[in-house]
Amino acid sequence: MMKSKLKKCLLTTFQLTRMLSILLVAGAVASTLTPQTLFAQEVDRVMPRIDVIGSVEALKNIPGSGEILEKEALETSRVFTVNEALRKISGVHTRDEEGLGLRPNIGIRGLNPTRSTKVTLLEDGIPLSYAPYGDNASYYHPQIDRYERIEVLKGAGQIGFGPQTIGGVINYITPTPPQQFGGSVFVAGGNRNYLNAKARVGGSGMLLDVMHKQSNLARDNSHAEVSDLNIKKVLELSGNQALTLRVSHQIEDTQNTYSGITEAEFRNFGARYNPFKHDQFEAKRNGLSATHEMDFGADTVLLTNVYYSKFDRDWWRQSSGTTDTQASNFAAARLLGNAINVDAGTSVQGRLRSYYNWGVEPRLKMTYDLLGARSELETGIKVHFENQQRKQINGASPTARTGTTVENNLRETSAYSAFAQNRILLGQLSVTPGLRYENIRSSRTNNLTAVTGKDTLGKWIPSLGGTYQASPHTTYFAGVHRGFAPPRTEDIIGNTGTSTEVEPELSVNW
Repeated sequence: MMKSKLKKCLLTTFQLTRMLSILLVAGAVASTLTPQTLFAQEVDRVMPRIDVIGSVEALKNIPGSGEILEKEALETSRVFTVNEALRKISGVHTRDEEGLGLRPNIGIRGLNPTRSTKVTLLEDGIPLSYAPYGDNASYYHPQIDRYERIEVLKGAGQIGFGPQTIGGVINYITPTPPQQFGGSVFVAGGNRNYLNAKARVGGSGMLLDVMHKQSNLARDNSHAEVSDLNIKKVLELSGNQALTLRVSHQIEDTQNTYSGITEAEFRNFGARYNPFKHDQFEAKRNGLSATHEMDFGADTVLLTNVYYSKFDRDWWRQSSGTTDTQASNFAAARLLGNAINVDAGTSVQGRLRSYYNWGVEPRLKMTYDLLGARSELETGIKVHFENQQRKQINGASPTARTGTTVENNLRETSAYSAFAQNRILLGQLSVTPGLRYENIRSSRTNNLTAVTGKDTLGKWIPSLGGTYQASPHTTYFAGVHRGFAPPRTEDIIGNTGTSTEVEPELSVNW
């Protein structure tokens, strides 16, 4: 066991070192291309990124409610997980799952928080979910230690970000790489094998974040370890262009069950009771992205995101609260609160998933005069692709990690979207009409039968909002927009290749 863990640790260290070397070489090459302008001044320049809200002053013209959790609030309150941070924002409900915030369940304005399926999650304006169109369930979420700011936007303004427009948009902001060299180290420990260690070092427009967190979690037979590496480099390419490069790598090894406990088990054995000691969740995510900014002058800026991520998730579990055979075998005993031996004659299911997503998204912001009124236009397009490789393997024993393949699916999604919002400023009053269009093309292939099915979905998403600034501290706002949530690929296309004609979830939000 120790040799296996040491080998894994050495392999991970090698991979991280290789990624860091690649980024450093890329930075060095870019530096030779523009030696006169690159980091010519000591002050930190703004990192090119897409903000959902931006500055606090921008809230007065946004056609909806928004809130910003600043760096100072996160630091002074010493939030432990992203759940604790988001609970500080009105209208946001989070439900803990395992205690470390590895899989937060986020709901906005009363929507079901399970797996954060009705929320658009972004990091520096880049999609954080591994399949936002085809399967928006969130089994991956970075630790709160990675961020210095959080933006939450609800209402008509969220149609600028998709595809989910029912609940709201959460944008996590990472720190800007500094020009001057510096860093910090933080280590904390506690009971139940808790350890939180993180280091941050930066300079010359580069920032390296490393974090490791572990705990025995809240129940028996459970343990989690997560390690995260995040590297950013800001390059000033010319007087009016800048580029942010990002590399991220996260690994998770968790002994974690999908099964809860019955009321009788809670009464007889306590809240920490968990008989499923062989359930295992392993995940790995790699991400690459670049954000290019071009300032044309005259209040016209073009920001372009290019991104790629790969997420692997293997969850081997003995039982769940669904229709798993091994769960029903113990149902009567568990309801009575009797101790059970889940290793006796039980099997295991391996839910094995690999997700790829990549895309490009240019967004243009410009200010101009329209019939004597000042107007602010924001428009953009996005081309996004997803690839889901899903398997289920049933093993003959609780510790088996091989067995019979009962599901082998390939699910692919191509999504094309465009939006435009034009804010008209009339003194203290602003009016913002907007329109978004989503075109989603899905396919599902059953690799066990070689059957393929396809489906196409298109929807217009309009919005209209307005604000009135009655005083420097009081703003009235109103808005209406269409809420949109696309169906999962597995729901819109059956396993036999038949299109089931499932419509997207639609709402009128006002």
